[in-house]
Amino acid sequence: MPEPTVPIEWAAAQPASAQAAPAQLAADYFQGYSVVGLLAVIGVLFVAVAFGAGRLLRPVVPTPEKLLTYECGVDPVGEGWAHTQVRYYVYAFLYVIFAVDSIFLFPWATVFAAAGYGATTLIEMFIFLGFLAVGLLYAYKKGVLEWT
Repeated sequence: MPEPTVPIEWAAAQPASAQAAPAQLAADYFQGYSVVGLLAVIGVLFVAVAFGAGRLLRPVVPTPEKLLTYECGVDPVGEGWAHTQVRYYVYAFLYVIFAVDSIFLFPWATVFAAAGYGATTLIEMFIFLGFLAVGLLYAYKKGVLEWT
C-alpha cells in the first residue's frame, strides 16, 4: 500500500516542532516528565527534612505520666481495650452511603431541567435509585436495620 503524500504547502505551514527529528520529539516528551519527577523528588525531600527537623528539635523526656492513655483530661479507668458492637459501624456506614447518594440527586435535578436531557436523565436516576433500593433491601433482609 503506498504511503500517503503530504502537499508541500501543508508541510511548509507546519511549525518547526512538527518538522523536528523524532529524537527531538522524544526529548521534548520526556522533558515534561522530568519536571514532574523533579517536583516529586523535591516534595519527598521537603517532607523528609520537616520530619528530621522535628525529630531533632523536640524534647524527649519520657515519664510514666506521659505514657498514660489520654482520655479527655480524666485518668483512664480499666483496660485500654474496649469492645464496640459492629452494628454501630453498620449504621454509620449505611448513613454515609445514603447521605453521599442523596448528594447526587441535586445535580440530577439540575440536569433534568435542562432541555434535551429529561428522559435519559430520568431513566439513569431510576437505575441509580434501584441500586440503592436493592442495597437497602439486602441490609433489611440481613437484619442490619433492627436496633436491639
